Amino acid sequence: MAKVYVTCRVVADEIERLRSAGHDVEMRDVSGPIAASELLENVESADGLICLLSDRIDADLIAHAPQLKIIANLGVGYDNIDVSAAHAAGIAVTNTPGALTETTADLTFALLLSAARRIVEADGFVRAGQFLGWELVQPHLGFDLHKKTLGIVGMGRIGTAVARRGHCGFDMNILYHNRGRNVSAEEELDAARVPFESLLEQSDFICVHTPLTEETRHLFDVKAFRRMKDTAILVNVARGPVVDESALVWALKAGEIAGAGIDVYEHEPKINPELLELKERVVLAPHIGSGTVATRRALARIAVDNVLLVLAGRPPGTPVA
Repeated sequence: MAKVYVTCRVVADEIERLRSAGHDVEMRDVSGPIAASELLENVESADGLICLLSDRIDADLIAHAPQLKIIANLGVGYDNIDVSAAHAAGIAVTNTPGALTETTADLTFALLLSAARRIVEADGFVRAGQFLGWELVQPHLGFDLHKKTLGIVGMGRIGTAVARRGHCGFDMNILYHNRGRNVSAEEELDAARVPFESLLEQSDFICVHTPLTEETRHLFDVKAFRRMKDTAILVNVARGPVVDESALVWALKAGEIAGAGIDVYEHEPKINPELLELKERVVLAPHIGSGTVATRRALARIAVDNVLLVLAGRPPGTPVA
């Protein structure tokens, strides 16, 4: 009987699939991040691990898990895992590509529209009893999206899905910055690949969809914000450290940019207190990019599929190279 440790709550039917296959499953049924010591204690005797992006799976932990055969990350990103150390130890690493593309693109546009049209502020205004009737110049006038320029940083699956929504739904001009060309996006969406600096200078709205690497860490710093239009809005649903949070606060306070929609944070779950104080055209979400019932079930299903395959001696379905 193999032991599978799950670091977070997972839908009951997926846990039952593991148990029905004859595996001993232990699921952590507590909210909030797991302590490193607790993770280490439970992984030492585990054959399979299902974990979150917030769970740090480093070389030291891997060295203390001699039975571990698979690390199944619940999400597309895997910068929380030392993949080289895992592979050196003969451990498969998997993620869940494709399952959250459209859902995350929807959330990206929800943040973009909420910040541009000041929906959260307007909601609070109404609930406080301050709405006294329609006026030509109301307190929460926003920015139009239609026919504006949308900049996509990271034109992968999610970036392309966001660009499609902008181009097809709002007649937006699409610019993108990527390591390589996305020819299909250029042909379908008339998207133009441009240098990062040009995207910053020309875009009315910028959406971040790049993975976190040493090259992209603090990609959006003071220098980058200074290049952006003072009417621009930034949306980040990728990885928190891609944006220097202190620089973002400065840019918003200084009027270097007009607003932001943020779903991920540099030191998640901690958030810069000054960012929490900013409300004008600033919308903050608790990392809910993939937060729909159907998508979260899909993530769990793919992770469990991978664990079942590897523990049965077969290759995983969605391995990380």
